[in-house]
Amino acid sequence: MGFTSCFGSFLQCKDNRETQVQGLELATNNVRLFSYNSLRSATGHFHPSNKIGGGGFGVVYKGILRDGRPVAIKCLSAESKQGTRELLTEINIISNTRHPNLVQLIGCCIEGGNRILVYEYLENNSLASALLGSKGKRVPLDWPKRAAICLGTASGLAFLHEDAEPPVVHRDIKASNVLIDENLHPKIGDFGLAKLFPDNITHVSTRVAGTIGYLAPEYALLGQLTKKADVYSFGVLVLEIISGRSSSSAAFGEDLLVLVEWAWKLREEGKLLDVVDPELTEYPEAEVLRFIKVALLCIQAAYSHRPNMKQVIEMLSKDVKLNEKLLTEPGVYRPHSSKQWSYGSFLTSSSNGKEGIKSINQFATTEFHSYQSVTEMIPR
Repeated sequence: MGFTSCFGSFLQCKDNRETQVQGLELATNNVRLFSYNSLRSATGHFHPSNKIGGGGFGVVYKGILRDGRPVAIKCLSAESKQGTRELLTEINIISNTRHPNLVQLIGCCIEGGNRILVYEYLENNSLASALLGSKGKRVPLDWPKRAAICLGTASGLAFLHEDAEPPVVHRDIKASNVLIDENLHPKIGDFGLAKLFPDNITHVSTRVAGTIGYLAPEYALLGQLTKKADVYSFGVLVLEIISGRSSSSAAFGEDLLVLVEWAWKLREEGKLLDVVDPELTEYPEAEVLRFIKVALLCIQAAYSHRPNMKQVIEMLSKDVKLNEKLLTEPGVYRPHSSKQWSYGSFLTSSSNGKEGIKSINQFATTEFHSYQSVTEMIPR
Protein backbone atom coordinates (compact mmCIF):
# COMPACT_ATOMS: atom_id res chain seq x y z
CA MET A 1 0.00 0.00 0.00
CA GLY A 2 1.23 3.47 -0.80
CA PHE A 3 0.59 6.30 1.57
CA THR A 4 1.51 9.82 2.51
CA SER A 5 3.20 10.40 5.84
CA CYS A 6 3.44 13.88 7.34
CA PHE A 7 5.40 14.93 10.39
CA GLY A 8 2.92 15.29 13.22
CA SER A 9 0.30 13.19 11.41
CA PHE A 10 0.62 9.70 9.98
CA LEU A 11 -2.04 9.49 7.28
CA GLN A 12 -3.02 6.69 4.92
CA CYS A 13 -3.79 7.98 1.44
CA LYS A 14 -4.32 6.80 -2.11
CA ASP A 15 -2.06 4.19 -3.65
CA ASN A 16 0.13 6.60 -5.59
CA ARG A 17 3.37 5.45 -3.92
CA GLU A 18 4.50 9.00 -3.21
CA THR A 19 5.18 10.79 0.03
CA GLN A 20 4.76 14.55 0.32
CA VAL A 21 6.24 16.29 3.36
CA GLN A 22 6.34 20.06 3.65
CA GLY A 23 6.07 20.43 -0.12
CA LEU A 24 8.77 17.84 -0.86
CA GLU A 25 7.89 14.77 -2.88
CA LEU A 26 9.46 11.39 -2.24
CA ALA A 27 8.92 8.39 -4.47
CA THR A 28 8.73 5.32 -2.22
CA ASN A 29 8.63 2.55 -4.85
CA ASN A 30 11.77 0.89 -3.44
CA VAL A 31 11.24 1.72 0.24
CA ARG A 32 9.27 -0.25 2.81
CA LEU A 33 7.47 1.92 5.36
CA PHE A 34 7.62 0.58 8.93
CA SER A 35 5.56 1.43 11.97
CA TYR A 36 7.39 2.69 15.04
CA ASN A 37 6.08 -0.24 17.11
CA SER A 38 7.48 -2.80 14.67
CA LEU A 39 10.96 -1.26 14.87
CA ARG A 40 10.77 -0.93 18.63
CA SER A 41 9.98 -4.63 18.80
CA ALA A 42 12.80 -5.47 16.36
CA THR A 43 15.36 -3.81 18.63
CA GLY A 44 14.07 -5.12 21.95
CA HIS A 45 12.64 -1.70 22.80
CA PHE A 46 15.89 -0.10 21.58
CA HIS A 47 17.88 -1.96 24.22
CA PRO A 48 21.41 -0.62 24.80
CA SER A 49 22.86 -4.08 24.10
CA ASN A 50 21.65 -3.74 20.51
CA LYS A 51 23.38 -0.41 19.94
CA ILE A 52 26.01 -0.77 17.20
CA GLY A 53 26.91 2.83 16.44
CA GLY A 54 26.15 6.49 16.94
CA GLY A 55 27.07 9.96 15.83
CA GLY A 56 25.85 13.49 15.44
CA PHE A 57 22.63 12.36 13.76
CA GLY A 58 21.59 9.78 16.32
CA VAL A 59 22.00 6.15 17.31
CA VAL A 60 22.15 2.94 15.23
CA TYR A 61 20.76 -0.34 16.55
CA LYS A 62 20.82 -3.88 15.29
CA GLY A 63 17.32 -5.21 14.86
CA ILE A 64 15.65 -8.44 13.79
CA LEU A 65 12.54 -8.09 11.65
CA ARG A 66 9.59 -10.46 12.02
CA ASP A 67 10.79 -12.49 9.04
CA GLY A 68 14.14 -13.03 10.82
CA ARG A 69 16.11 -10.60 8.69
CA PRO A 70 18.80 -8.64 10.57
CA VAL A 71 18.80 -4.91 9.87
CA ALA A 72 20.55 -1.73 11.00
CA ILE A 73 18.06 0.78 12.40
CA LYS A 74 19.20 4.40 12.44
CA CYS A 75 17.18 6.54 14.87
CA LEU A 76 17.70 10.22 14.13
CA SER A 77 17.91 12.29 17.29
CA ALA A 78 15.44 15.07 18.01
CA GLU A 79 18.38 17.43 18.33
CA SER A 80 19.83 16.38 14.99
CA LYS A 81 20.51 19.05 12.40
CA GLN A 82 19.29 16.56 9.83
CA GLY A 83 15.81 17.92 9.27
CA THR A 84 12.98 16.88 7.01
CA ARG A 85 14.69 17.92 3.80
CA GLU A 86 17.93 16.05 4.62
CA LEU A 87 16.02 12.96 5.66
CA LEU A 88 14.00 12.90 2.46
CA THR A 89 17.16 13.49 0.45
CA GLU A 90 18.76 10.44 2.01
CA ILE A 91 15.71 8.25 1.51
CA ASN A 92 15.21 9.37 -2.08
CA ILE A 93 18.85 9.00 -3.12
CA ILE A 94 19.46 5.61 -1.56
CA SER A 95 16.15 4.08 -2.63
CA ASN A 96 16.83 4.95 -6.26
CA THR A 97 20.57 4.24 -6.29
CA ARG A 98 21.63 0.58 -6.33
CA HIS A 99 25.21 -0.64 -6.54
CA PRO A 100 27.14 -3.52 -4.89
CA ASN A 101 29.31 -0.98 -3.04
CA LEU A 102 26.49 1.16 -1.69
CA VAL A 103 24.52 0.37 1.47
CA GLN A 104 20.96 -0.67 0.64
CA LEU A 105 18.13 1.22 2.29
CA ILE A 106 15.31 -1.16 3.16
CA GLY A 107 12.78 1.25 4.58
CA CYS A 108 11.94 4.06 6.95
CA CYS A 109 9.59 5.22 9.65
CA ILE A 110 8.19 8.76 9.75
CA GLU A 111 5.68 8.65 12.55
CA GLY A 112 4.94 11.48 14.95
CA GLY A 113 8.32 12.87 16.03
CA ASN A 114 10.17 9.68 15.09
CA ARG A 115 12.44 9.63 12.06
CA ILE A 116 14.07 6.26 11.52
CA LEU A 117 15.94 4.66 8.61
CA VAL A 118 16.27 0.91 8.14
CA TYR A 119 19.34 -0.41 6.29
CA GLU A 120 20.74 -3.79 5.40
CA TYR A 121 22.85 -5.12 8.28
CA LEU A 122 26.58 -5.53 7.62
CA GLU A 123 28.34 -8.00 9.85
CA ASN A 124 31.66 -6.21 10.40
CA ASN A 125 30.24 -2.75 11.10
CA SER A 126 32.39 0.09 9.72
CA LEU A 127 35.92 0.32 8.40
CA ALA A 128 36.61 2.72 11.29
CA SER A 129 35.85 -0.09 13.71
CA ALA A 130 37.42 -2.94 11.71
CA LEU A 131 40.68 -1.11 10.92
CA LEU A 132 41.03 1.86 13.27
CA GLY A 133 39.01 0.78 16.31
CA SER A 134 40.04 -0.84 19.56
CA LYS A 135 42.00 -4.08 19.27
CA GLY A 136 39.03 -6.11 20.43
CA LYS A 137 36.93 -4.87 17.50
CA ARG A 138 39.56 -4.97 14.76
CA VAL A 139 39.36 -7.40 11.88
CA PRO A 140 42.62 -8.80 10.46
CA LEU A 141 43.16 -7.12 7.09
CA ASP A 142 46.05 -8.27 4.91
CA TRP A 143 47.10 -6.32 1.84
CA PRO A 144 44.78 -8.06 -0.68
CA LYS A 145 41.80 -7.27 1.58
CA ARG A 146 42.87 -3.63 2.02
CA ALA A 147 43.42 -3.22 -1.73
CA ALA A 148 39.97 -4.70 -2.41
CA ILE A 149 38.39 -2.28 0.09
CA CYS A 150 40.09 0.65 -1.65
CA LEU A 151 38.88 -0.50 -5.07
CA GLY A 152 35.36 -1.32 -3.89
CA THR A 153 34.96 2.05 -2.22
CA ALA A 154 36.32 3.76 -5.35
CA SER A 155 33.80 1.82 -7.46
CA GLY A 156 30.87 2.92 -5.32
CA LEU A 157 32.00 6.54 -5.34
CA ALA A 158 32.60 6.50 -9.11
CA PHE A 159 29.06 5.19 -9.56
CA LEU A 160 27.65 8.07 -7.49
CA HIS A 161 29.67 10.64 -9.43
CA GLU A 162 29.40 9.36 -12.97
CA ASP A 163 26.58 6.82 -13.34
CA ALA A 164 23.88 7.83 -10.86
CA GLU A 165 21.10 9.95 -12.33
CA PRO A 166 21.48 12.73 -11.38
CA PRO A 167 25.11 12.50 -10.15
CA VAL A 168 25.62 12.54 -6.38
CA VAL A 169 28.33 14.14 -4.23
CA HIS A 170 28.51 12.33 -0.90
CA ARG A 171 30.28 15.09 1.10
CA ASP A 172 31.26 12.85 4.03
CA ILE A 173 33.44 10.01 2.78
CA LYS A 174 35.29 8.64 5.82
CA ALA A 175 36.14 5.33 7.48
CA SER A 176 33.00 5.27 9.64
CA ASN A 177 30.82 5.69 6.54
CA VAL A 178 32.38 2.72 4.76
CA LEU A 179 30.67 -0.41 6.07
CA ILE A 180 32.07 -3.93 5.74
CA ASP A 181 30.01 -7.08 5.14
CA GLU A 182 30.82 -10.63 6.25
CA ASN A 183 33.02 -11.11 3.16
CA LEU A 184 34.88 -7.84 3.86
CA HIS A 185 33.29 -6.13 0.86
CA PRO A 186 32.97 -2.37 1.41
CA LYS A 187 29.73 -0.43 1.05
CA ILE A 188 29.39 3.35 1.28
CA GLY A 189 26.69 4.49 3.69
CA ASP A 190 25.13 7.64 5.16
CA PHE A 191 23.93 9.73 2.26
CA GLY A 192 22.32 12.26 4.58
CA LEU A 193 24.75 14.98 3.53
CA ALA A 194 24.60 14.20 -0.17
CA LYS A 195 23.97 16.91 -2.74
CA LEU A 196 22.39 16.16 -6.08
CA PHE A 197 24.40 17.56 -8.95
CA PRO A 198 22.77 18.74 -12.17
CA ASP A 199 25.04 18.09 -15.14
CA ASN A 200 25.36 21.76 -16.05
CA ILE A 201 26.80 22.84 -12.69
CA THR A 202 30.52 22.47 -11.94
CA HIS A 203 30.43 23.52 -8.31
CA VAL A 204 27.88 24.41 -5.68
CA SER A 205 28.38 26.89 -2.87
CA THR A 206 26.84 25.31 0.20
CA ARG A 207 27.06 25.16 3.95
CA VAL A 208 30.05 23.03 4.86
CA ALA A 209 29.18 19.62 6.21
CA GLY A 210 31.64 16.80 6.71
CA THR A 211 34.32 15.54 9.05
CA ILE A 212 37.55 17.30 10.03
CA GLY A 213 40.52 15.36 8.70
CA TYR A 214 38.74 14.48 5.46
CA LEU A 215 37.67 17.93 4.29
CA ALA A 216 39.10 19.30 1.04
CA PRO A 217 40.49 22.79 1.71
CA GLU A 218 38.44 24.55 -0.97
CA TYR A 219 35.30 23.09 0.55
CA ALA A 220 36.24 23.68 4.19
CA LEU A 221 37.37 27.28 3.67
CA LEU A 222 35.17 28.49 0.82
CA GLY A 223 32.21 26.13 0.84
CA GLN A 224 33.04 25.32 -2.79
CA LEU A 225 31.72 21.83 -3.44
CA THR A 226 32.56 19.66 -6.44
CA LYS A 227 33.01 15.94 -6.94
CA LYS A 228 36.70 16.61 -6.29
CA ALA A 229 35.91 17.22 -2.61
CA ASP A 230 34.89 13.54 -2.44
CA VAL A 231 38.05 12.60 -4.34
CA TYR A 232 40.12 14.39 -1.69
CA SER A 233 38.31 12.55 1.12
CA PHE A 234 38.85 9.26 -0.70
CA GLY A 235 42.59 9.96 -0.93
CA VAL A 236 42.71 10.50 2.83
CA LEU A 237 40.78 7.26 3.33
CA VAL A 238 43.27 5.30 1.21
CA LEU A 239 46.14 6.63 3.33
CA GLU A 240 44.26 5.48 6.45
CA ILE A 241 43.68 2.02 4.99
CA ILE A 242 47.36 1.64 4.08
CA SER A 243 48.75 3.13 7.30
CA GLY A 244 46.19 1.79 9.76
CA ARG A 245 46.09 5.27 11.34
CA SER A 246 43.31 7.79 11.72
CA SER A 247 43.51 11.07 9.85
CA SER A 248 41.40 12.88 12.42
CA SER A 249 43.14 11.79 15.62
CA ALA A 250 46.75 10.82 14.89
CA ALA A 251 49.64 13.31 14.79
CA PHE A 252 53.10 12.54 13.45
CA GLY A 253 56.62 13.73 14.29
CA GLU A 254 57.82 16.69 16.28
CA ASP A 255 55.70 19.06 14.20
CA LEU A 256 52.51 17.08 14.95
CA LEU A 257 51.74 16.69 11.27
CA VAL A 258 48.36 15.39 10.12
CA LEU A 259 48.30 12.22 8.02
CA VAL A 260 48.41 13.89 4.59
CA GLU A 261 51.30 16.16 5.65
CA TRP A 262 53.21 13.21 7.05
CA ALA A 263 52.74 11.18 3.86
CA TRP A 264 53.98 14.10 1.74
CA LYS A 265 57.00 14.60 4.01
CA LEU A 266 57.90 10.91 3.68
CA ARG A 267 57.63 11.21 -0.10
CA GLU A 268 60.04 14.14 -0.13
CA GLU A 269 62.42 12.11 2.02
CA GLY A 270 62.15 9.08 -0.27
CA LYS A 271 60.59 7.00 2.54
CA LEU A 272 57.04 6.47 1.27
CA LEU A 273 56.89 2.86 2.45
CA ASP A 274 57.16 4.14 6.02
CA VAL A 275 53.48 5.02 5.58
CA VAL A 276 52.59 1.31 5.61
CA ASP A 277 50.90 -0.17 8.69
CA PRO A 278 53.53 -2.06 10.76
CA GLU A 279 51.00 -4.90 11.06
CA LEU A 280 51.30 -5.46 7.30
CA THR A 281 54.35 -7.70 7.23
CA GLU A 282 53.94 -8.97 3.66
CA TYR A 283 52.87 -6.85 0.71
CA PRO A 284 53.91 -6.13 -2.90
CA GLU A 285 55.98 -2.97 -2.58
CA ALA A 286 55.38 -1.68 -6.11
CA GLU A 287 51.61 -2.02 -5.81
CA VAL A 288 51.48 -0.43 -2.36
CA LEU A 289 53.61 2.47 -3.57
CA ARG A 290 51.24 2.96 -6.49
CA PHE A 291 48.25 3.08 -4.15
CA ILE A 292 50.00 5.67 -1.93
CA LYS A 293 50.86 7.82 -4.94
CA VAL A 294 47.28 7.63 -6.24
CA ALA A 295 46.14 8.82 -2.81
CA LEU A 296 48.58 11.74 -3.07
CA LEU A 297 47.14 12.62 -6.49
CA CYS A 298 43.69 12.70 -4.90
CA ILE A 299 44.66 15.09 -2.08
CA GLN A 300 46.42 17.73 -4.15
CA ALA A 301 45.63 21.29 -3.07
CA ALA A 302 44.28 22.43 -6.45
CA TYR A 303 41.08 20.51 -7.01
CA SER A 304 41.45 20.75 -10.80
CA HIS A 305 44.65 18.69 -10.48
CA ARG A 306 42.90 15.77 -8.81
CA PRO A 307 41.75 12.82 -10.92
CA ASN A 308 38.12 11.80 -11.15
CA MET A 309 37.04 8.52 -9.59
CA LYS A 310 36.99 6.53 -12.82
CA GLN A 311 40.59 7.57 -13.41
CA VAL A 312 41.37 6.56 -9.83
CA ILE A 313 39.94 3.10 -10.45
CA GLU A 314 42.06 2.72 -13.58
CA MET A 315 45.23 3.71 -11.72
CA LEU A 316 44.48 1.44 -8.76
CA SER A 317 43.46 -1.60 -10.79
CA LYS A 318 46.12 -1.58 -13.51
CA ASP A 319 49.89 -1.93 -13.33
CA VAL A 320 50.62 1.60 -14.48
CA LYS A 321 53.60 3.86 -14.08
CA LEU A 322 52.34 7.12 -12.66
CA ASN A 323 53.52 10.46 -14.00
CA GLU A 324 54.85 11.86 -10.71
CA LYS A 325 55.97 15.10 -12.35
CA LEU A 326 52.35 16.22 -12.14
CA LEU A 327 52.12 15.56 -8.42
CA THR A 328 51.83 18.69 -6.30
CA GLU A 329 51.69 19.13 -2.55
CA PRO A 330 48.48 18.36 -0.69
CA GLY A 331 46.00 20.84 0.61
CA VAL A 332 45.43 20.76 4.35
CA TYR A 333 42.60 22.28 6.32
CA ARG A 334 43.49 23.06 9.92
CA PRO A 335 40.61 24.58 11.86
CA HIS A 336 41.58 27.33 14.31
CA SER A 337 45.12 27.39 12.96
CA SER A 338 47.09 29.89 10.93
CA LYS A 339 49.00 27.05 9.28
CA GLN A 340 47.33 26.15 5.98
CA TRP A 341 49.41 24.37 3.37
CA SER A 342 48.99 25.80 -0.11
CA TYR A 343 46.28 28.14 1.12
CA GLY A 344 45.96 29.92 -2.20
CA SER A 345 46.78 27.12 -4.59
CA PHE A 346 43.50 25.30 -4.15
CA LEU A 347 41.81 28.17 -5.96
CA THR A 348 43.48 27.07 -9.18
CA SER A 349 41.04 25.73 -11.72
CA SER A 350 40.73 25.27 -15.43
CA SER A 351 40.42 28.43 -17.47
CA ASN A 352 36.86 27.87 -18.62
CA GLY A 353 35.63 26.68 -15.24
CA LYS A 354 34.76 23.26 -16.64
CA GLU A 355 36.43 19.97 -15.99
CA GLY A 356 36.78 17.68 -18.99
CA ILE A 357 38.63 14.67 -20.33
CA LYS A 358 41.30 14.93 -23.01
CA SER A 359 42.55 12.07 -25.09
CA ILE A 360 46.03 12.06 -23.57
CA ASN A 361 46.42 10.89 -20.01
CA GLN A 362 48.70 12.97 -17.80
CA PHE A 363 48.48 10.70 -14.80
CA ALA A 364 49.67 7.36 -16.08
CA THR A 365 51.54 5.44 -18.75
CA THR A 366 49.85 2.06 -19.06
CA GLU A 367 51.98 -0.84 -20.28
CA PHE A 368 50.27 -3.73 -22.07
CA HIS A 369 51.80 -6.95 -23.39
CA SER A 370 51.49 -6.22 -27.10
CA TYR A 371 51.76 -2.46 -27.24
CA GLN A 372 52.26 0.66 -25.22
CA SER A 373 49.55 3.25 -24.80
CA VAL A 374 50.22 6.63 -23.29
CA THR A 375 47.07 8.43 -22.33
CA GLU A 376 46.72 11.74 -20.56
CA MET A 377 43.71 12.53 -18.44
CA ILE A 378 42.47 15.83 -17.16
CA PRO A 379 39.98 15.54 -14.29
CA ARG A 380 36.33 15.98 -15.11
